[in-house]
Amino acid sequence: MTAHAPVVLDIAGTRLTAADRRRLKHPLTGGLILFARNWADRRQLTELTAAVKDLRPDLLICVDNEGGRVQRFRTGGFTALPAMRVLGEMWMHDPLGATDAATALGHVLASELRACGVDLSFTPVLDLDHGGSSVIGDRAFHRDARVVTLLAKSVMHGLLRAGMAHCGKHYPGHGFVKADSHVAVPVDKRSLKAILAEDARPYEWLSASLSGVMPAHVVYPRVDHRPAGFSERWLKDILRGQFGFTGAIFTDDLSMEGARHLDGATLSYTEAAALALDAGCDLVLLCNQSVDGGTAVDELLAGLGRAADEGHWHPDPDSEQRRLAMLPQTPPLTWDELMHDPVYQRALERLP
Repeated sequence: MTAHAPVVLDIAGTRLTAADRRRLKHPLTGGLILFARNWADRRQLTELTAAVKDLRPDLLICVDNEGGRVQRFRTGGFTALPAMRVLGEMWMHDPLGATDAATALGHVLASELRACGVDLSFTPVLDLDHGGSSVIGDRAFHRDARVVTLLAKSVMHGLLRAGMAHCGKHYPGHGFVKADSHVAVPVDKRSLKAILAEDARPYEWLSASLSGVMPAHVVYPRVDHRPAGFSERWLKDILRGQFGFTGAIFTDDLSMEGARHLDGATLSYTEAAALALDAGCDLVLLCNQSVDGGTAVDELLAGLGRAADEGHWHPDPDSEQRRLAMLPQTPPLTWDELMHDPVYQRALERLP
């Protein structure tokens, strides 16, 4: 079987168990996603990420840290970051000041995570603030795709200055629908022309800048009957073909309601993962399934292996190269070094 490690999984606690170690060493495991339950304090987090890297130096350690209400680590010296809407509001009276503040935010976000051994945060949110989405809300920068693009690019610049890649989400746009894909299957009935003219524009304008993209668990029936993360039309034809995107594509969490119902059927995690990978995703996330013993995680790892052997999923060596490219290419500063770093200190001063 061609080398490809597409599964990003989670762990239940603040230390690695024997089951965690077994799963992280599985050849199909390519990453670990952390949550607030994996945090006790900064020392513990740093020891946890070091233990993961001792097992597998190539594993991508990820977290959802955007700022605002989506920030997993908030204590122990971590800076409380504002929601992205704050930058959009700043733009309205000081556009260039807002871009500098956005770069500062990206730098603080990434450098603090990297000092604790975290490789990647799933940010920035590129969804437009249409005003009706409760799950997106103030996570969005602005209603105007041009403002979203420029502020996101500034955040990405700050992330890169601290040595961290980035992942724009939720392609081609989650901001228009009111339903939350964690608990429902949102449907956006607009035409392809309308979506490309507005919500998808940041992906087109950032096609040479983004290192990763996460599709939405949203169905756009006038384009494809499957959610974007399971759609060759959205991923291969439009994102890669039309926009020319060359980075890594991550599914959103496969345990979300919007990922489980396809073609009139309720899919297993293995079926959903194989469909997403064949549609053009490089990595698949399965979150919060370790907390009750991890049976679902084990079934996914075993099932994907069988699916590859039986030809239901075709491992892609290009996907593995895209995964490895998301890893930091420079050593991080320690926390103590970071506290004396003038670039970081200036970034703190420029936060909105």
